[in-house]
Amino acid sequence: MADPRKLFIKTYGCQMNVYDSERMGQALAAEGYVETPTPDDADMVILNTCHIREKAAEKVYSDLGRLRPLKAANPDLKIAVAGCVAQAEGAEIQRRAKLVDLVVGPQAYHRLPAMARRVDEGLGPQLDTEFPEEDKFEHLPEAPKARRAPAAFLTVQEGCDKFCAFCVVPYTRGVEVSRPVVRILHEANDLVARGVVEITLLGQNVNAYHGAGSDGSWSLARLIRALAEIEGLERIRYTTSHPNDMTDDLIAAHGEVEKLMPYLHLPVQAGSDRVLKAMNRRHTAESYIRLIELIRTMRPDIAISGDFITGFPGETEADFEATMELVREVRYAQAYSFRYSPRPGTPAAEAGQVPEDVKADRLARLQALLGEQQAAFQQACVGKTLAVLIEKPGRHAGQMVGRSPYLQAVHLDCDAGAMGQIQPVRIRASEANSLAGELDL
Repeated sequence: MADPRKLFIKTYGCQMNVYDSERMGQALAAEGYVETPTPDDADMVILNTCHIREKAAEKVYSDLGRLRPLKAANPDLKIAVAGCVAQAEGAEIQRRAKLVDLVVGPQAYHRLPAMARRVDEGLGPQLDTEFPEEDKFEHLPEAPKARRAPAAFLTVQEGCDKFCAFCVVPYTRGVEVSRPVVRILHEANDLVARGVVEITLLGQNVNAYHGAGSDGSWSLARLIRALAEIEGLERIRYTTSHPNDMTDDLIAAHGEVEKLMPYLHLPVQAGSDRVLKAMNRRHTAESYIRLIELIRTMRPDIAISGDFITGFPGETEADFEATMELVREVRYAQAYSFRYSPRPGTPAAEAGQVPEDVKADRLARLQALLGEQQAAFQQACVGKTLAVLIEKPGRHAGQMVGRSPYLQAVHLDCDAGAMGQIQPVRIRASEANSLAGELDL
């Protein structure tokens, strides 16, 4: 029997890319590939890219440059660029980086094995950045039945119809598409059978989910309630959401479904209505604040997370101060914040830009405030006993790391046999980005 071929996948960016990388690995496993932790001895390298972060394309080309010596030493090494940069750059990647054999967009990675075979057959570099009509998930092989880590991602929705002025997702992932209910429930049951106790439902705009069920279209809330019926599935999360799609039934689920964790990532981006309108967000600062109040009425202990952009084109100091006021009113447990950087092809990229030093100054002030709020939320957990899902070994001998209901990392000393269990942990200290605790048995 021939030795298995080795596959190395580097994943950039979001959780959906993590999920996609896993599925690409499964698809190529049927072709005889096994994953390896290093590109040094790989027969195929995939860079699964993300276009959300600043200078995303440049980072990909830089990584391709680092792969050049491996390609020179092994001309049979196949190099693939997948994901959103592949979708956005397409043939430009092949023009600039001759060492790349395959370029495949996020909606076509189920075709990756066939593309790799064509390279093996000497048919030259392959490119597929189409938005095929068929469901890519239907064309992927069943996952191997090996045990899984206790927490897993499950994509239920892709694409976005919102067309925010700063965002490339509608152009790289396409319009909103929801997976059918039966396929999601099948995959969730399979994950649980393999040891998963927590599932995070993924989508670029996940709360816009409208998947086909046996009796019509299902909302995300109805899907969550069905998932909660699965024996052995103890925790459910979802990300990322848009404020305009936080429906009444989904808000109610936060108070009524015990397995739905008290954590919500709900990006607002800015606190100025003028900036929000320029962003094409289609909500106001006031409507967002009232929405948070309603959610907290249903689930008082919920941890709110958000996204913010500073220095969006045309943002004034008064606009920025409105963002700071919104942050003070909402009180975030966690948040992600970035300087605005233009994405080619988006409307905001053509607008007048705020100077970089102004963007940086505003980001520093915003992050200081968000950091204070996160520290306060963390400190409020000290002395409490939280249910922690033990996920993996920590950095030190005898240490394990888990997640609280609020998605905080929790370090504690306990036996590795506890992995996959939800244990009561008394929090004894708050650290920079995690909590320290001890079993409270």
